[in-house]
Amino acid sequence: MMKHKGVEYMVAPTATPGVWRWQFQIGDLVKTGRTETRISLLAMRRVQLRINRELKKASAQPTPPHRGREAVAAAG
Repeated sequence: MMKHKGVEYMVAPTATPGVWRWQFQIGDLVKTGRTETRISLLAMRRVQLRINRELKKASAQPTPPHRGREAVAAAG
């Protein structure tokens, strides 16, 4: 296992030359896939870029507004 930005990921060759399988997990989300390249470092870099995209998506999702006592009192 390797780590990129705190996310553990795995890249492994398949039986087909030049095809790599990869996997990583962010929270409950598990992503898997394949990439085609003869260069192992390029396969790793592609997974790292994918991790970056998923982290960016996760941070861009809006969080529900906090309803403190003031909001509950005003609504009630």
